[in-house]
Amino acid sequence: MAVQYDGLSHCKLALVFAVLMDLMGVTALLVGVFAPLEIKGRDFGDLLVYSGALLVLMSLGGWVMWYSGNIEGLTSRKELGHIGTAVDRLARTLSRRIRTHRTHSGA
Repeated sequence: MAVQYDGLSHCKLALVFAVLMDLMGVTALLVGVFAPLEIKGRDFGDLLVYSGALLVLMSLGGWVMWYSGNIEGLTSRKELGHIGTAVDRLARTLSRRIRTHRTHSGA
């Protein structure tokens, strides 16, 4: 059975949030750097630079939410076959060794 790819169907709101925050942040950052913003002898360019950087930082949260919302679920054990059980056994053995090593050395 082929997996149907729906494009950007998941988490559209997070994608819109991330893109808008990026656009507003970069715009504020560039205006703060290149435009002379003096009102009554005070420079307000720094305010736009810092707020633009914060908006771009906030957009990072939107990108993380969008990306994590688009991750498809894990395949079932039947689809994995024998490799999945071997990996499970290896992980179980390794975690038991670490756990017993910690209890013996920590006591």
